Amino acid sequence: MHDNPQAGSASAFSLPDHRVIALWGRDAATFAQAQFMNDLKVLAPGRWQWSGWLTPKGRVVALFALLKFDEENLWLLVPDAEPVTLAAALQRFVFRSKVTIAARDDLRVEGAFVVPALARGNAVAGEPETGIELDFSADEGPRTLRILPASTASHDPMWMARWTAFDLRHGLARLPGTQSDHWTPQQLSLDRLNAFSVKKGCYPGQEIVARTHFLGKVKRGVALVEANAALHPGEDLKAAGEPLGHLVASADHDGRHLGLAVVPLDRAAAPLHVRDIEVHELPLMEGLAR
Repeated sequence: MHDNPQAGSASAFSLPDHRVIALWGRDAATFAQAQFMNDLKVLAPGRWQWSGWLTPKGRVVALFALLKFDEENLWLLVPDAEPVTLAAALQRFVFRSKVTIAARDDLRVEGAFVVPALARGNAVAGEPETGIELDFSADEGPRTLRILPASTASHDPMWMARWTAFDLRHGLARLPGTQSDHWTPQQLSLDRLNAFSVKKGCYPGQEIVARTHFLGKVKRGVALVEANAALHPGEDLKAAGEPLGHLVASADHDGRHLGLAVVPLDRAAAPLHVRDIEVHELPLMEGLAR
């Protein structure tokens, strides 16, 4: 890892909907490998990966970026989910493991639509004590995310909305509480982000995830849609007046109203609507996989 990456933060804005949960102790990596859906053993220290926590039925409780500083120190960068509640839920599965799990209320998260000063790909730049930088860039352009012990970045809803819209355009579902526990990794097309493993050992929901993959039963995935009015998670997406799928995430930015919907992968072309609002499907962008 590299030096403190705080320089060049003039264009930064706060991301208060992103919070950090820390896992530390002798068994931190072992606990994470047993609980989370991606393969931590293939992740080198000083790197990060997309991952998540599932119910025993293989439904996504929360999506996050998992940062591995070393075998005994991990961070979960969690958007949308309430960190204290999630940390407490994870703590119930510690049993005799030597690991402590806690929300880091002392850390601040900020973003900027600029090329990262130091981070590239899935490398973690910086140190936990002074601040770290991550490369959240993708095909649409550069993005920098920083996690800092203190931040002077302004709170700007417009820039936050642009950040969320960027995520949705690249297929990263931002799950509000109403959509937690509803969808499998395959239904959220998380293979596009390399966010889960079908080959690693047991973790909650692993049997369902692996069976769906190896038996070729992946029948639904996410589609990006746009409308001329606001869309809301939980609403039905209809094709030619008939139910087709459900919205799981939405974003409003610069006059554009975007949504991610879980829909059948094999579907005929037909006019799409949410309520009585016409919507249009857009291609998902690439480059956010890590």
